[in-house]
Parts: sequence; structure tokens; C-alpha cells
Amino acid sequence: MKRFTIWLVRHRVLVIILCLALVVPSIFGMAATKTKYDLLYYLPQDLETVQGQEILLEDFGKGAFSLLVTEGMSIREQSDMENAIKVVPHVDSVIGYASITKGLLPLEIIPENIRNSFSRGDCMLTAVFFDEGSSSEATMEAIQAVRRIVGEKCFVSGLSAVVTDTKELVEQQEATYVAIAVALCAIVLMITMDSFLLPLIFLGCIAVSVLWNMGSNFFLGEISYITKAVAAVLQLAVTLDYSIFLWHSYKEQKSLTADKDEAMAKAIGVTFTSILGSSLTTIAGFISICFMSFTLGKDLGIVMSKGVILGLLGTVVLLPCVIRAMDHVIEKTSHKPLLPDVGGIGRFVTRHCKVLAVILVLLCLPAFYGYSHVNVYYDMSRVMPPELPSVIANKKLAETFDMATTHLLLVDSDVPQAEVMRMTEEMQQVDGVTSVYGIDSLLGADIPESILPPDVLSLVKGERYQLMLINSAYVISSDEVNNQIDTLNGILKRYDQGGMLIGEAPCTKDLIACTDHDFTVVSLISIIAIFVIIMLVQRSVSIPVILVAVIELAIAANLCIPYFTRTELPFVGPILISTIQLGATVDYAILLTTRYKQNRLSGLDKREAVEKAVSSAAQSILVSGMGFFAATYGVGLYANIDIISSMCHLIARGALLSVAVVLLLLPAVLLLLDKLIVHTTFDMKAAR
Repeated sequence: MKRFTIWLVRHRVLVIILCLALVVPSIFGMAATKTKYDLLYYLPQDLETVQGQEILLEDFGKGAFSLLVTEGMSIREQSDMENAIKVVPHVDSVIGYASITKGLLPLEIIPENIRNSFSRGDCMLTAVFFDEGSSSEATMEAIQAVRRIVGEKCFVSGLSAVVTDTKELVEQQEATYVAIAVALCAIVLMITMDSFLLPLIFLGCIAVSVLWNMGSNFFLGEISYITKAVAAVLQLAVTLDYSIFLWHSYKEQKSLTADKDEAMAKAIGVTFTSILGSSLTTIAGFISICFMSFTLGKDLGIVMSKGVILGLLGTVVLLPCVIRAMDHVIEKTSHKPLLPDVGGIGRFVTRHCKVLAVILVLLCLPAFYGYSHVNVYYDMSRVMPPELPSVIANKKLAETFDMATTHLLLVDSDVPQAEVMRMTEEMQQVDGVTSVYGIDSLLGADIPESILPPDVLSLVKGERYQLMLINSAYVISSDEVNNQIDTLNGILKRYDQGGMLIGEAPCTKDLIACTDHDFTVVSLISIIAIFVIIMLVQRSVSIPVILVAVIELAIAANLCIPYFTRTELPFVGPILISTIQLGATVDYAILLTTRYKQNRLSGLDKREAVEKAVSSAAQSILVSGMGFFAATYGVGLYANIDIISSMCHLIARGALLSVAVVLLLLPAVLLLLDKLIVHTTFDMKAAR
């Protein structure tokens, strides 16, 4: 290791050139990595709702679909519009009254109850099916083409439209997310560190490792838009303190060694050993979310675990070389840190340890109660700003046709027409069902299917299945729509055991079941993994229990705030924050506890050991926590996609809460449980 680090520092120009050269393929890799914008894509593939979507694509050539609400169009205009949409690339079919009847049936002869299903006042309803999935590039391009054709008289609703708007918005904003995170981190570091240039060097080297990470996503094929939007910001936030540690270690070695190259080589060795354990806890937190059955967790977990490893490599390979290459310039831009002396925190904590312990106990009940009762939502349209075209269209659909969502029904083509009619009538009586579309319900019982041309009939009736649409007045993910889905499935299975109820609402119902299970599993895995790592590193049974419990309190305090302020979070927020905050901020507790152990082993009594540990670790913990906060809080304020904004707010607040708990409450616990810690820690025999 020593021989390698000496070689590394002495060949610093070559190392810098090689590291920067790797950026070139990384940029090409980033450009070639596809992005998924439909979160329902990450549902387990063995679910009936997911399999039904595949059947819809295989048998009917239909993947995504949108409902169009038109205003003030005549039947002729409506027919012309539908015919124009049919020729758009990747539009599989258009199912609307005007195009299906081809003008053979005047609107006035249709029974009123059937007519109201697709016509209200001067508004008419049309379904457009696409031949690929809702998050494919082809579908999103088709949505944009449809919008250009239909103009202002038409509203394009549905998940495909939401996904299209999501892509547009994310692509507009993601560069700004990184710029905000970098700018705020630079300000924090310039205030808290002893050089104006050094923070820019830190951030530049981290940027290189971020590009390595994002470029290597090419080998994954595709990543989610959430991962793409927050990975760079998160990697910056969780690996920033590695750079700070290297700098402090280098300064310490310079005071002991005249040769700067040798000082840096020793600093690399010390830093690598110290931050390896720290990085392992962070990686464990991200790996644990890979165990989610909802595979968005695997997507983010792999990218971020890889990011931490590459960030660690950037810190011990690229950063030392850049610092040595610019040593003279760094010295010229040195200044006294503007962060006030925080040594008094140690004295305050030891003097008031009993009061702080009582506060700790009192915090537990409301924190963990709120944590376990936090409210979440699953409706993907709610994460988007209300002024987006897709959100406006969904609202128009709900207001005009009492349709908050649409289910798709796949029924065996061999089920007799009379049975289908009876099933349709039963389904129309289910609470919240506003209409059921099928060939029979559209034409009515007195009009035979034979009146329709074969090419029109084939749109909704294949060799294996016939396709029906059920419109619901209930919003996605509500208890009402989930109960409605259960009732509709019960009716369907009585008439066709192999029939399938699919669509956004049934998929979302499955998503709720998956993520409820995932929250418990992922939290448990992350706690066990980090517990084992701390136990091995600290060689103690009691210390991992204490440290994990303290950070879990900070997580509970973080997640209880939305409960008490009656704020609903996107469904992935609690799952991800519970692992990210634990993995990324338990390092603060490890640093403080390590200093406490060292002090006890040097002969100090427990009070002096804790006081000195807090005083010596406080500045490092505050700088790291403030950097973590700065990198994420600004993005949370700027982002108007709620799923990104909420995650960044939670992470930023979690960083501050972890800092507060580690500096104020953990020392009190160490002081009060000193005897237990000493007797349950293998290498603290000398302190007994």
C-alpha cells in the first residue's frame, strides 16, 4: 500500500490525465443509457396486472393508452381528428364513436345512457392506444404528435401523457439540480474550511467520480428518472466528507513529515483505512434497498452503491494528485475558517447529560408513533405540477365524464355474448363505476356486431380475448377504488376465471401491497447489515445497538414531522429515507464513538473522554452534515416534481437531525452506559 501511494503521488500528472481520460467514455455512456419514466414498470413481473399488460401488447398490439376529451367538435370534425391520429407513428388504434361507426349511426339514435358514456354537452371522449409501453420513447413521441394534431380543443389524459410531461420536466431541470447542489456545497465549504480554492478542487474531483458512475450505468441498460435526477446530488452529499477527511489527514502528516509527497502518501493510507468502514455502512444502506420487490429500489441501490465505491476511489486516487499539483495555489488562498469554535458543545453535553437523556426518552414516543403512521400517496399524477397539460387533462376528464381513472378488462373471446352483457350490467352497478365500454355496450343489445366492419371489430376482439374499458369516478390509490377493483375482480372471475383486470389503478393497488411489504423488509435488512458492520469494526456488542438506535431515532424524528404537519409523502419517500439516512449518517455516530473509545483507552475517565470526543469530532460532523444538507436542500426547494422535492427535503432534514442527535444525545448515552460499553467491547479491557 505504501509503495503504491508513493508511486501514485509522484506520478500525479499521469494519474490526473488517466482519470480525466475516463470521463470521455463516461459521457458517451451517459448519453447511451436509457431512462424509464413510468414507475409502474418496476412492479414484479409475476403479478397478474403486469402479465395482463403483456397480453394486451401481444394479442392486440396495444401497450399504453390515453383518453382524449374534445370540446366543441362536430361528429365530422371528430371523425377527421380520429383519422388523423390513426396515421401517427406508433398509434395502434383509435376507438371513438365517430371512427367506429364511420358515420353510419347518427348520435341521436343511440340510447341516452349509452350516449352519455362518450358524449357530454359539447365534449366527446376518444381512446387512443399505442403499440409500445407507456414509458417508451416511441409512445412519448406519439403523445407529442397527437397533441400537435388535436390542438387546444382537445385534452390528452392518462399515464402516458403524465410520463411524457415527466420526461420533459426532468430533462429541463436535472442539470439545475446539480448546479444548485454544487453551488451551495461550495459556499458551505468555503465558510467552514481554511481555503477558498480547496472546495472547488473537492467538488471538481467528486464531479469526475460522478461522471464515472453515471457513465457506467450504460452496462445496466436503463435507469429510472428518479435515479437519474438524484444520483449525482446524493453521491456528492454522501462522499463529500471523504475529501474533508483526506485534507485533514494530509495537514496532520505535513506537520510530521518534511516531504510533502511522503506526507500525502501516508495521508492516503490513513484515509483509506478510516473511510473504508464509513463507506461500507453507506453502501450497506443502498444495497439494502435492492431487496425491494418494487425494483425501483434495485435501480437506485445499484447506482448509488457503485457511486459510493467510485467516490471512494476518486478520493484516494484523483484528489491527492490534484491537491499535490495545486499545493502552492491552495496555500495562497488559505484563510481562517469562519465556523466558530464548537468545543463548548462537549462541556455542555457532559454537564447536562441527565437532562438530555430524559429528552431522548421523551422524544421516542411521538417520534416513533409519527414514523409508523406517516401518510403516503401512490397517484403518479400527484407528483407533477398542476399546470402541466396531462394534469389539466386528467382533471378535465374527471370533471366532465366523472372519470378519475380507467380500468382495462381482458375477457375470453369464447364467453357468450349474453354472458358478457350480464357481466357488464353487474359491473355497471358497482359503486363508482360510471360506464363500461365494450362492443355490446357501445352498440346496444339491439344492434348486432355484424354491422361493424371486420377491421373495426378486430380492434377490441381477438382470438383469445376481447377488450373492454371500465371508467371509474374514484381516484387512483384511494380505498374506494381499491375496494371497487376487488368487487370488479370478483364479478369477472365468476364469468371468466382467466379474465384480467388491468390498468393504472389495479397496478397501483399491487404497488401499495408491494411497498408496504418492502418498507418492513428493507428497514430490517439495512439495520442488520449496518449492525454487523459496526460490530465487526468496533469489536463490540453494545456499541452497534446504541449507534443504530440513535440514528433510528433521528430517522423517526424526520418522518414524524410530515405526520404531525399532515403532509402526505410520495410512497417511496419513507422507504428510501429510512435506509439512506441510516447508511449515510451513522458515520457521524461512529466517528464520535471512536474518539470516545480512544480517549477512554488513553486513561481518561468517562466524563473527560466524552467531553473531549465531542469537542474533537464536532467540527468534522458539523461540516459534513452542513455539506449534506446544502447538497440536497436547495434541490428540494427548486424541484417541482414532488417525488424528487420530497426526497431531497427528507434527506436534508435528516442530515441535520442526525447531526443534532449525535452531538447532543449520543454523548449522554455514552456517558450513562459507559460501564456496559467497556465490558461488552473486546478492545476496551484496558479501560475497565
